[in-house]
Amino acid sequence: MAGRGEPPEGAPEGSPNGDDEYRSVVFDESFIRAARLQEYSARERMGGDHAHAAVRSLPPKHVRRGRRRGFMRGPRQALVLLLVVALAFGTAIYLGVRSPYRPTTHGTAEALRMTVIPLAPAGKVPGGTPDDLYAHSPAAQFRAGASGITLPGVRGTRSFTESQVVAALTTVKDYLVASSLDPDVLAGRTVRPVRALLDPDQHTQFDRSFSAPADDGRHVPAGWLVRFDPAKVAPAADEVRVHGTLRVEETGPGILEVSSDHTFVYAVRPARSSAEPVQDASLYTVRRELRFRFDQNDLAKHQAELLLSQAQVGPQACSAAAPTTLRPLLAGARTTPAERPPGTNPFSTGPIGTGLCGTLSTGAEPTP
Repeated sequence: MAGRGEPPEGAPEGSPNGDDEYRSVVFDESFIRAARLQEYSARERMGGDHAHAAVRSLPPKHVRRGRRRGFMRGPRQALVLLLVVALAFGTAIYLGVRSPYRPTTHGTAEALRMTVIPLAPAGKVPGGTPDDLYAHSPAAQFRAGASGITLPGVRGTRSFTESQVVAALTTVKDYLVASSLDPDVLAGRTVRPVRALLDPDQHTQFDRSFSAPADDGRHVPAGWLVRFDPAKVAPAADEVRVHGTLRVEETGPGILEVSSDHTFVYAVRPARSSAEPVQDASLYTVRRELRFRFDQNDLAKHQAELLLSQAQVGPQACSAAAPTTLRPLLAGARTTPAERPPGTNPFSTGPIGTGLCGTLSTGAEPTP
């Protein structure tokens, strides 16, 4: 250990040894470097009348410089980080609001609202061969089957690309084919092809419409599809004549709606008849106006939410009951007074009935 008064690194080489009176004031370079001193300022020295001169030690210059830089760097870095986070958060919100391709859902699907109006003939239902009936009816120029369901010109919308609009239209066409043209659906043998194209939230309403039909505007089978009782009605021709339009509209952010308006004309005959060639056919017309809703999830699943269904069917007798199948009046049949549109009394009290019925115009029937 260095002795009293020696520099921190020991006595300098070549200095005198012993208790020399000048030994305590000998400072070499290492001593000076280790003892960094600074005199107090005038204000500090004036702390009292008898204040003694004093010195204070300072850290090395590079330590002081680092501390000053660190002090300035901390708040500045925090401010920059805060600005970056705020900018990122604002950008995410802006993109979330403005992005046209964000997935959008609208929650649980709405219940389908439906109206089915039977149209009673004014006289006897015309009969004949399918070709002759078609040729002398408004359906003469209609196309056969699915070829009558044509897609319109397609453009993208604000929230949906052109390919997504095509996907929506294709789903609607598939629904119309399954619910109006599929032979197994028409004969009442299955409903699965139609059910598979619906939003799963509507399956409960769909199933109840067939297990417990009711004339309540919610549970009428003909609101979902076209089918006949195979014990009473048989097809008289392989083709169904079809004509109509499809229209697309974006009704809200991320919501696409497709409206369809198609007339389907069926050549039918009594189920018990098997004579060939067919001479006892008649035409049965179903006009269906449907409105479908899609979001991004519906498009990805090739499903649709059916919002509205309006149908006019005839010739068919009016009935207070909600049948599980359509009931065409066949060739030569007439309606009885009880099967014609009933009178309505607007002065009566109580709930307004949902049952509707009309009269089939003679211009809608084949001419002789």
